Amino acid sequence: LGLISAGGSGATALATPAMRALPVGVPKLMISTVASGNTRAYVGPSDIMMMYSGTDVQGLNAISRQVLANGAQAMAGMVRARLEASKASPPRRRAGEDRPLVGLTMFGVTTPCVQQVTKLIDDDYECLVFHATGIGGQSMEKLVDGGLVPAVIDVSTTEVADLLFGGVFPAIEDRFGAIIRTRIPYVGSVGALDMVNFGAPDTVPERY
Repeated sequence: LGLISAGGSGATALATPAMRALPVGVPKLMISTVASGNTRAYVGPSDIMMMYSGTDVQGLNAISRQVLANGAQAMAGMVRARLEASKASPPRRRAGEDRPLVGLTMFGVTTPCVQQVTKLIDDDYECLVFHATGIGGQSMEKLVDGGLVPAVIDVSTTEVADLLFGGVFPAIEDRFGAIIRTRIPYVGSVGALDMVNFGAPDTVPERY
């Protein structure tokens, strides 16, 4: 199973929500004329692969034939690999793969804390660290909602500050929603809540 699509801005906006609805790990490939720009609105917290089309995808030409063929081969390879893995008997497992998963959020100033936590629990848990850049928190909670991450150590809730005060790494209104819905074990903290993020100095709002 996999999903591939090609198109301009309109087709990309139509196809990628369907891709985002699929579980993490299912191959998703969007060949798009807008893939070389800001793709955050299309990819969101999902694992969608964006591939720039080179030319418009209106009809075939010498360039688009090559790009579309590369995309099709990439999708075929991902699907084939998943199929072969599912047929493997017994299932191929690496050392430590049977450890339960724990999601952790990390930002620059909380990195030493998260490194210490992962060092303490790494023998018993497989630690998935998410960069708290807005999308990072969403990615973690998507996995929580999907039942893939059964516990969270939310060290870095800085995305909430950006949501409230106009920063560039904002959470969405549903931040913490997956935790509430699933009632998984959760440890929360206030890491990096004392800062709001912006770009270059001239992008900082006048009131700050």
